[in-house]
Amino acid sequence: MSKVWRYGDHVDTDVIIPARYLNISDFNELAEHAMEDSKENLVVNFAANVKPGDIVVAGKNFGCGSSREHAPVVLKVKGVKCIIADSFARIFYRNAINIGLPVLEIGKDVEQIEAGDELDVDMAKGEIKIVNKNITIKTKPLPEFIQKIADCGGLINYIKGEQ
Repeated sequence: MSKVWRYGDHVDTDVIIPARYLNISDFNELAEHAMEDSKENLVVNFAANVKPGDIVVAGKNFGCGSSREHAPVVLKVKGVKCIIADSFARIFYRNAINIGLPVLEIGKDVEQIEAGDELDVDMAKGEIKIVNKNITIKTKPLPEFIQKIADCGGLINYIKGEQ
């Protein structure tokens, strides 16, 4: 089971990783500032409490703003299994795929998922089970080639043929 970290609409890359930290070259250190400026972070410290396998769930246009690749990288470094959203900013979506962080766009069905819910996600089947509510959301499966990129740990490894 994966725990949900819930965010709203239009979470931009400056919220995911604030620009003031971009002079940090060590991604593990940089990731300690992930989601630091989100309004939700006032309640719970994401970077200190996220666990490997947890899932970020958001509303519309997640990852809008600048095209910095650091945003999906810090979430992956913190162990985020995948990101589920109503919709994504296109450049964030592509950057996430390129680094091997799976992203699922599920439209309005995202409104059924709340902070703290426990999810079981099968990307190949396009199935999201909200275990604690006994609800299953059917969505379009992650395309096979994108799943292969994620399984390889990113586009560079995929192109090299590494697994």
